[in-house]
Amino acid sequence: MNVIEINNLTKTYGNARGITDLSFHVEEGEIFGFIGPNGAGKSTTIRTILSLIYPTGGSAKIFGKDCIDFAPEIAKEIGYLPSEVFYYDNMKVIDLLKYSASFYKKDCKKRMNELVEIMDLDITKKIDDLSLGNKKKVGIVQGLLHEPKLIILDEPTSGLDPLMQQRFFDLLLEENKKGATILFSSHILSEVQRLCDRVAIIKEGKIVTVEKISNLKENNYKKIKIETRNAVDRDYFNITGVNDLTFKDSTISFLFRGDINTVLKKIAEVDITNLWIEEPDLEEIFMHYYEKED
Repeated sequence: MNVIEINNLTKTYGNARGITDLSFHVEEGEIFGFIGPNGAGKSTTIRTILSLIYPTGGSAKIFGKDCIDFAPEIAKEIGYLPSEVFYYDNMKVIDLLKYSASFYKKDCKKRMNELVEIMDLDITKKIDDLSLGNKKKVGIVQGLLHEPKLIILDEPTSGLDPLMQQRFFDLLLEENKKGATILFSSHILSEVQRLCDRVAIIKEGKIVTVEKISNLKENNYKKIKIETRNAVDRDYFNITGVNDLTFKDSTISFLFRGDINTVLKKIAEVDITNLWIEEPDLEEIFMHYYEKED
């Protein structure tokens, strides 16, 4: 079953770019990454599927129900953490969390207390006395206290220190094991690489690709670096599948996608002193998708 289904979703702001013809789905029980740089359209997509803003065209369903027609019903089973959190400044943290819990027809007290402890949150403080990181922690507790079936996170780690980020990732994996589906939007690729099963890459309001993380890293690309004894003409490696070709002194490096035998035959004809073949990290693959188009 698909928990989220997005079909040709479009949102325009007059002449300004929003999102155009987005289509992808998120399967039940998976952690799905949604990545792209700031301004690519991630938050617009999330706000549209949550019916915080309305689409110009296309449609979106959550739990098989139309996101607009069934918005209040769907919201009961969603935990949402926006990229920026804003609260009533004069409220104490505990009062805000109790207020949030009151929207759900279930007793959230036990889970709320567990989350407060995990996130090391001082609930006696006023909201306006909190740092950005502690406000983000309030948002995390608020988003998870009702044990939602679907967790939607928009740039969730900004403001969290590395130790708290790790605690947060552990918490998400625990929620996922219990059955929660997670949509994780980020511009930090190492986070996505670490947590997600599949990923959609968004560029300038359009989906570039939807792939399994394992495919993106292992099956499609190799990072190749060779050291040569003699100078090699740049055109020598101008073959199908070679990307990001760089020459520096006696070192040639590139990303390769395709039949590895093709490139190994080319390398075998060069007088080399050293050779490295590695899996590229997602950052390098991602930057390839974001190369300026001529």
